[in-house]
Amino acid sequence: MQSAAQPIVQSFFDEATFTFSYVVQDSHSKSCAIIDSVLNFDYPSGTTSYEAANEILAYISVNDLQVEWILETHVHADHLSAAPYLKEKTGARIGIGSHVKEVQQAFSQAFNNGDDMDCQGKQFGKLFSDGEVIELGGLKGTAMHTPGHTPACMTYVFDDAAFVGDTLFMPDFGTARCDFPGGDAGQLYRSIKKIFTLADSTRLFMCHDYKAPGRDEYANETSVAAERQGNIHVGNGISETEFVKMRSERDSTLGMPKLILPAVQVNIRAGYMPPAENNGQTYLKIPVNLF
Repeated sequence: MQSAAQPIVQSFFDEATFTFSYVVQDSHSKSCAIIDSVLNFDYPSGTTSYEAANEILAYISVNDLQVEWILETHVHADHLSAAPYLKEKTGARIGIGSHVKEVQQAFSQAFNNGDDMDCQGKQFGKLFSDGEVIELGGLKGTAMHTPGHTPACMTYVFDDAAFVGDTLFMPDFGTARCDFPGGDAGQLYRSIKKIFTLADSTRLFMCHDYKAPGRDEYANETSVAAERQGNIHVGNGISETEFVKMRSERDSTLGMPKLILPAVQVNIRAGYMPPAENNGQTYLKIPVNLF
């Protein structure tokens, strides 16, 4: 049974991208934040739609919630963000970690964006520093910088609920890859140890799940204690040296996420599409042999 002090957390799952989005609410008011939203994108046709975002908006409407923040744990490579659409509908600010500027610079060069791409994070309404406070009504959260998967990864901690993005998966699935630009396995290990300093009972909410072998259901919530003791990649006393070796070897075998090329182009812009060209049409680039 959830106590009155705990923030209320509602999850939403987009099976096409294996992504969990969240609404976290101050239990003493109607203030809430949306975390890691999904814009539906049909790659073959290049068509976007809003089914996933509208499910979140319906929940907010039914519960008469006031959205204060639309938070991104990082620049996602496996789904497009619906942050601009949600901002339009709710008036909330978009926030991400301040190191997003490094991610913007790396991928802007990769996609040869030129002068039409500002790499100072201005597309986002707020750039959070490590330890910065996030207010939801009477609930005070903290932005915790947890890089390694990407330089800008943040874990958002609201009382006993922490939203870890791609830093951690469920204990039986392990940890995030570190082979994207700016990724670093040693840094990821240290970020996870930072998360492990939270109270054992802290609820950890995943951004993705892929059903570990032997598990039939998707799962998205665990705890600091469960991860510390049982995470197959980093739990139970595994050293940084052992982790870096495992992570580097494993990453070398992984293919690219199927939506990485459209997702990164859009998400470095806070979910906004690139500017339309002189015919009024918006385009996304497909660089050849980028990876």
